[in-house]
Amino acid sequence: MFTPTSAYSGFSVDDIAAAKTFYGETLGLTLADDEMGSLRMTLPGGAEVFVYPKDDHQPASYTVLNFVAEDVEAAVDQLNKLGVRTKIYENSGTEGELETDENGIARGHGMQIAWFLDPAGNVLSVLNG
Repeated sequence: MFTPTSAYSGFSVDDIAAAKTFYGETLGLTLADDEMGSLRMTLPGGAEVFVYPKDDHQPASYTVLNFVAEDVEAAVDQLNKLGVRTKIYENSGTEGELETDENGIARGHGMQIAWFLDPAGNVLSVLNG
C-alpha cells in the first residue's frame, strides 16, 4: 500500500529571482528559499508548492496554479492594479475556448475565472469556488 506522509506540487521557472519577486512581492505569498536554489511557496490555506529553476524551462500549456477568490471581479481589479494582465486570451470564444470579457473574465457553468501569466509564462488563474 502507498502511504505518503504529505504531498506538494511543483513547477519550473526560468528565473527564480523574477519568480521570487512576482510570487512574494506582487502576489504577497509567503516564500522560503530552498537549499537547492528553489523556492517553497505557501499558499492560502497552508499548502506548499515547490518552484524550481530550469535552464530549458518551457511554460506549461495548462493552468499550474488556481487561486480561489470570493469576488473574481475584485481580485482581477487588484491584479490589474498590481500590473498583472488578466486578459491573456485575445481571441477568446473561438474553437471551443471560453469567452472572456474586457478584463479577461470568463463566465459560465456557474463560475467565473480569469487567467494570467507568471514571469516565466506559466498560466495561473483566479476563480470563484
